[in-house]
Amino acid sequence: MLVHDSAKKKSMEIAFRVRRQTGNDPATYQTYKLDLEPGATVLDALTQIKWEQDGTLAFRKNCRNAICGSCGMRINGKAALACATRAADVVDERGEILIQPFGNMPVIKDIVVDMQDFWKHLDQVEPYVSTAARNTPEKEFLQTPEQREKLEQSGNCILCGACYSECNSREINPEFVGPHALAKAYRMVEDNRDDQTEKRLERYNQPDYAWGCTRCFSCDEVCPMGVQPLEQIQKIRTKLLHSRKLPENTAMRHRRVLVAQIRNSGWLDETRFALEVFAKSPEALLALAPLGLRMLLKGKMPLRHHPIDNFAEVTTLIDAVHQDDYN
Repeated sequence: MLVHDSAKKKSMEIAFRVRRQTGNDPATYQTYKLDLEPGATVLDALTQIKWEQDGTLAFRKNCRNAICGSCGMRINGKAALACATRAADVVDERGEILIQPFGNMPVIKDIVVDMQDFWKHLDQVEPYVSTAARNTPEKEFLQTPEQREKLEQSGNCILCGACYSECNSREINPEFVGPHALAKAYRMVEDNRDDQTEKRLERYNQPDYAWGCTRCFSCDEVCPMGVQPLEQIQKIRTKLLHSRKLPENTAMRHRRVLVAQIRNSGWLDETRFALEVFAKSPEALLALAPLGLRMLLKGKMPLRHHPIDNFAEVTTLIDAVHQDDYN
């Protein structure tokens, strides 16, 4: 008699170490032990804890199908959707799973966080087609499959908050709008039905928008929907750099000088780089002077750079990338 493989699998005991906190009170950790079936999700486990062990445990949930994003939390220190995470896949060698609330957002209770700033920053990019563009009563505003395809990736965002939670830029700059907002911002820039592209790019050119990202890749790593927020931010930056109407700022010069120096010699000349990037900001140059002097004394800032061997290959590569940007 044959026995199906699933019948051989037994439940396993897993300890859930859950962070407990109310508002600004000191956080504590409480451990709950459960016998779980192999296919049980972290959300299944938390629900079981709430119903069978501790009714005071607070967390959010709704669809249970990775559509609404409500059950976002940190699982073993990394933002994820509890409904899309199998407990058996994330249990450590000690048989434990660590559950914590999202980062970059104040705790209301336990795993429930206050997302007010998350929504405020989203609203700042005006993530909807402009009113004037929507005012087309004569006929439906149709899009071609090619036009629609450009919006698919950024349109998959479910606003779960995972990228915002893990964003290093948001951690050091509370005014940075966040990767979720910028992913939506790119969708609006690319939407052919919107008539406010120039105004949008002017806004996104500010320090707390596209140039506020440090490119740490954390948002791409945790996004459960494959939106790749950093990729959308890079697309916005490309449009900003190609715009002929926007005034050049320090972030633009930083990128242009960096690429030009690498293209021409394969080296980054720190002295010329600082002078060229901050040429219009004497205060910034003065602030960098002590660092430059220390680097010079330590021999870490050569007065002259010679091109690297075969630097023409670097030039060819950079030119090819730029050509792709414009195509």
